[in-house]
Amino acid sequence: MSVETFAPKAPNVSMTEKAIKHTRKQLASGSAKAVRLGVKKAGCSGFKYVLDLLTDIDASLIAFQVADDVTVYVAPADLPYVQGTEIDYSTEGLNSVLKFRNPNAKDECGCGESFNVDTSAN
Repeated sequence: MSVETFAPKAPNVSMTEKAIKHTRKQLASGSAKAVRLGVKKAGCSGFKYVLDLLTDIDASLIAFQVADDVTVYVAPADLPYVQGTEIDYSTEGLNSVLKFRNPNAKDECGCGESFNVDTSAN
C-alpha cells in the first residue's frame, strides 16, 4: 500500500525576462525595493491592474520571487484576481507597455484597460 500526498498548485505571479529587465531599471532609478501587483475597481469590465514601487515591505503581503533581485508582492485580498498572472513588457511602435496575461480573466474591455475575474472557483 502506498500513500500519496495531494499538493495543490501554489498560487503564483511571474514575469518574463523583458519585464524583469524593465523592473530592474525602475528599481535602480529610485529607493524602491520591490514591486506590488494589485487591482482596483475601474473600467467597463470591473478591475484594473495596479503596479506600485515599494520602499517599505508590509509583512502581510505575499512574495513572489521572479528573479534573484526582483520580488513581486501581492496583498492577500488581491490574490484571487491576479493568481497565475504573467507580466510581460513589450514595445509596439514608439510605445512600451506592461501587459498582463491572466488565465483567470473571463472578460476584458475592448481597449484592454480593464478585466473581470470569476472568483467563485478560487
